Amino acid sequence: MTRLGDSVQRAGELLAQDLSSDETVERLLAETGARRYLDLTDLPAREQAELIAGRAVDVLPSVEGLAERIEAARQAGHGLNVKLGIDPTAADVHLGHTVPMIVLSRFQRMGHDVTLIIGDITAKIGDPSGRSSERPPLTDEDIARNLAGYRDQVKPFFDFERVRFRHNSEWLAGIALPKLIGILSQIPASSLLQREDFRNRLSAGHGLTMSELIYPVAMAIDSAEIDADIELGGVDQLLNMQMGRKVMEVYGKKPQMITTVPLIEGTDGSGAKMSKSKGNYIALNSSADDVFGKIMSIPDRLMVPYLRAWTEWTDGEIDQVTARIEKGTLHPMDLKRVLAGEVVTAIHGLKAAMAARAGFTAQFSRKSFSDVESLPVVDAAEHGDKGVTAILATVLEFTPSASAARRVAKQNGLRLVVETDSGQRAVVLSEADALRPLGEVVPEKLAQAGVSGAVYLKAGRKVAEVRGV
Repeated sequence: MTRLGDSVQRAGELLAQDLSSDETVERLLAETGARRYLDLTDLPAREQAELIAGRAVDVLPSVEGLAERIEAARQAGHGLNVKLGIDPTAADVHLGHTVPMIVLSRFQRMGHDVTLIIGDITAKIGDPSGRSSERPPLTDEDIARNLAGYRDQVKPFFDFERVRFRHNSEWLAGIALPKLIGILSQIPASSLLQREDFRNRLSAGHGLTMSELIYPVAMAIDSAEIDADIELGGVDQLLNMQMGRKVMEVYGKKPQMITTVPLIEGTDGSGAKMSKSKGNYIALNSSADDVFGKIMSIPDRLMVPYLRAWTEWTDGEIDQVTARIEKGTLHPMDLKRVLAGEVVTAIHGLKAAMAARAGFTAQFSRKSFSDVESLPVVDAAEHGDKGVTAILATVLEFTPSASAARRVAKQNGLRLVVETDSGQRAVVLSEADALRPLGEVVPEKLAQAGVSGAVYLKAGRKVAEVRGV
């Protein structure tokens, strides 16, 4: 078994346990956090390709082609030359910027060579991808300052000591006009103008400069100059990277492969990508408590995309916890707290993550429902023969109807909370449980969980005490 396989086996056992337990979560975070430094050179070429593809939007021309190229490089006694271009346009970096670096780290730990292209020439042109207006060019001082900030903030996710840095001014600053014209003469103008953002700008009567048209070609020359085997970038860079394949053919070289990674949705759940301008971002220089709290504020539907983007969990492990949520054996809030811990562990370390977890619990979780005055009460002796959904709708009036109560249960929002001397223990009730008589469900669930104490029925944010069980 590979080193990764051993880790997956250990983590799988932990993921099957109680993920509301601090002890279990701490062990899990230690296990999965260690994977960020795990040597992956023992993985077969196919598994390496699949591990990359699992976090990619596109692997072009194919995942099989990537596996073949990895194996060919291995037989030749070297790794692939993996390229990532960086145009350092800002000094402050948010979590969305780390997505390609995390995938690049996997390539690095698989034994491949990483080349980071610092776009000190292309940054002065301005990447037009996804923009509706021209972007102001940067000075050399801007670029140097932004690059220093970028490296400092992203280094928890990527080993900058094991990388080749190249500035594209090395070849672009002195490129001769005849050579540039020769390259441009073999690139149809239609391929440059097919970009949707260009078409939108022109149709709206906005300007489009020649420098912006040349930008994808300049970026593509980078690939040809360093003999890139594969280029990594955001999905918004796909057309630029495809230009890299074309220009490498012009140079008479084997075209690079392409791996694109997703643009991550922001924390507010609006559908907009994470960005400073939208205010829906998590800055990498934020405190551990701030990072933890912002992750806890995200909609539940973002948990899986965030797990894929920012953790070293395998697809199988993500499937394992999502299946538990569907079965009602794992509450989404517990998984979100694990996700928040993963992100904080990556940025600030395990000790800070557990402290942030404890701080969040102390701040936002009520220690005891018994301290709450005038909680509604449902008596099992009187209503125990009624279904839980019926009790929520009629006796407690927590929901407008029994069908609405079923929807709450279907969304894993229905729980029994047991208070003991050591704290609270939550037991999720499934949709099927919610249809059964309260007097049957409560004793059965408490016996299965092996807990006893004061019992409360929680539907969303509403809580009632359950007596007589």
